[in-house]
Amino acid sequence: MSQAAPPAPPATDPAGARWESQRSFDELGRALRDVTFCVVDLETTGGSPAAGSMITEIGAVKVRGGEVLGEFQTLVYPETPIPAFIAVLTGISNSMVADAPPIASALPAFLEFAAGTVLVAHNAPFDVGFLRHFAELQGRPWPAFEVVDTAKLARRVITRDDAPNCKLSSLARVFQSTTTPNHRALSDARATVDVLHGLMERVGALGVHTLEELQTFSSRVSAAQRRKRHLADGLPHSPGVYLFKDESSRVLYIGTSRDLRKRVRSYFTASETRSRMGEMVRLAATVQAIECATPLEAEVRELRLIAEHKPSYNRRSRFPEKVTFIKLTREPWPRLSLVKRVLDDDADYLGPFASRAAAEKCLAALHDTFPVRQCSDRFGRTPSRSACVLAELGRCLSPCDGSVDHHTYAAVVRQLRETLLRRPDEVVELVNERMAALAADERYEEAGVHRDRLASFVRAAARTQRLSSLTRCAEVVAARREDDGRWAVHVVRYGRLAAAGVIPPGADAVAYVEVLRASAETVLPAPGPVPAATAQETERLLRWLESPTVRLVDVDGEWTCPVQGAGRHLDGPLGAPKDSGHHLESR
Repeated sequence: MSQAAPPAPPATDPAGARWESQRSFDELGRALRDVTFCVVDLETTGGSPAAGSMITEIGAVKVRGGEVLGEFQTLVYPETPIPAFIAVLTGISNSMVADAPPIASALPAFLEFAAGTVLVAHNAPFDVGFLRHFAELQGRPWPAFEVVDTAKLARRVITRDDAPNCKLSSLARVFQSTTTPNHRALSDARATVDVLHGLMERVGALGVHTLEELQTFSSRVSAAQRRKRHLADGLPHSPGVYLFKDESSRVLYIGTSRDLRKRVRSYFTASETRSRMGEMVRLAATVQAIECATPLEAEVRELRLIAEHKPSYNRRSRFPEKVTFIKLTREPWPRLSLVKRVLDDDADYLGPFASRAAAEKCLAALHDTFPVRQCSDRFGRTPSRSACVLAELGRCLSPCDGSVDHHTYAAVVRQLRETLLRRPDEVVELVNERMAALAADERYEEAGVHRDRLASFVRAAARTQRLSSLTRCAEVVAARREDDGRWAVHVVRYGRLAAAGVIPPGADAVAYVEVLRASAETVLPAPGPVPAATAQETERLLRWLESPTVRLVDVDGEWTCPVQGAGRHLDGPLGAPKDSGHHLESR
C-alpha cells in the first residue's frame, strides 16, 4: 500500500489548465473548485459481490481544484482463486495477491483515505456497490458519501461525433488523458480523473459550476435557462413558497419546498427537464419567496396562493371552487340533488367531489339503494300529482301521487341520512350483492358500472366523515418534533390553519404555544364538511395531524370519526380513487 501527495500540476498540465478555466465563474452552491473528490476504481473477480465475487485491487486518487492531493493503491487477497480470464484481463495473478491484505484490512484503510470527500467512479454503481457490500459484511456503517458517476455524466455530454461510446478507454482518448486505462485500479482511477476534469470543462461552458449542478446535470436544460440562475440569489435555505413571475409581474408558477434556494436553483441548472417548466423559466423574470415557519405552513400557503392566482403552469389545485356536493334537502319530501355550494340551510351534504361525473356515480349508487324521489319539483305535505316512470319501475316511493305516507318516507330518509353521515353498510351490501349476481350471469360490464358507483360513494362518505371530524372542532393545537430536533406547533380552527410556529431552543414551550394561539387567525364556523378552508387544505392538515409522531396539545370540541364509518371500506380496490386530488410538487 502506498499513499503520497505529489506537487500541484504545472500550468502547462492539461488537467490543471482545464480546471483553471473553471475558476472565473460566479457560482451557487458548493463550487467545484472547492470540492475534494476521491476518484476510485476497483478490480474484482466477477461482476456481483452478492454472487461471491471479490475485490482484488483498490486504486484511488484524491483531487481538489485540479491538484492531486494523494493516491491510494493496494492489492487485496480475494480468498478465492482468480478466474483465468480475469487474470489475463487485469494482469493480476494469484501469486501477486497471495501476500496482500484481506478486504477486512484494505477497506478501512480506503475509507480513512476517502473520508470527507465526494466519491467519483466510472460506472459508480459497480464500484460503490462492491465497497458498500463488504462494509455491510464487516458490520461497518457506510459513510454518507455523495457520488458522481462519470459514465452517467458522459452519456449526457458526449455525442457520437465525440466518441463511439462512453467507455473509459474511449473517453480517455477524447480528453487526451495522460494515463491509458489498462484494467489496473490506480491507472484507471488516474484516467478517470482526466475524464472528470474534461467533462467539467464541457459542462462549465453550459453554466454548471457547482457540485449540485454537476450531480443533476441534464443536456435538456438550455443555456438560456441556466443563465437565469441568478434569480435564485438571496433566497433562504428555509421552508416556504416560491412564485415565478414574468416581466408584467403575472404569476406563472407556484411551488413549495423545504429549502427554497435549493429548489428554485434547480429550475435553472440541472434537474428540471419537464418541457413545460423549461418554457415557464424562459418567461420568468423574477422569483418571489415567502418564508414559512414550517413545511406544513408552506404547503397550505401554496394551496391558497394557487387558488388565488391560478397560474397557467400549475396543473393542479387552481380551481378548488369547482367542486360538487350531494345534498339531502330539508323539505316535506326530501330528495338528493347535486349542488356547487354548501349553504346554512340545515341540510346534509356529502362531498366535495372533484368532478361532477364522480358525484353522479355516487348519486346513482344511493338512488339504487334508497327509493327517494328524484324529481326536482317542489310540492307540499299532501301532493296530488301523477306518478312518473320511476314509480312505475318501483324505483321511487312516489310521494307525488300519495303512494307512500309521510312516516314511511321519513323512515327511508332517516336510513339515508344515517348512511351518508355514519354507517354506509346498507349501500355497500346491496351493491355488492348486485355485482355478484351480475358477475354470476357474466354481465361483467354492468357489474363494473356498479363497482365504480360504489367506489365513488365509499370514497366520498369517508372523505366527508374525515373532513367533518376536524371542521366541527373550534380549535386543535398539535406539535411534532422535526428532524432538526425543534418542535413545530400548528393551530387549526374549524379545519383551517390559523397559525404555525417553531418553539425556539430554550424557550418556555407552554408560554410559546399560548402566544401563538393568541396571535392566530380568527376563524368563524360555517356549515358543511369544508366550511372554513378548501377540502385540500383540510385534508393536508389531517394527514399531518394523523401522523404517528404528532402530539395533541389541546382540542376544543370532539375530533372523532364514526367507528362503523366508510373509512373501514377503503382497504382494497375501493380505496384507489380515479379522480385523486392535489399532487404535492415540493421537492
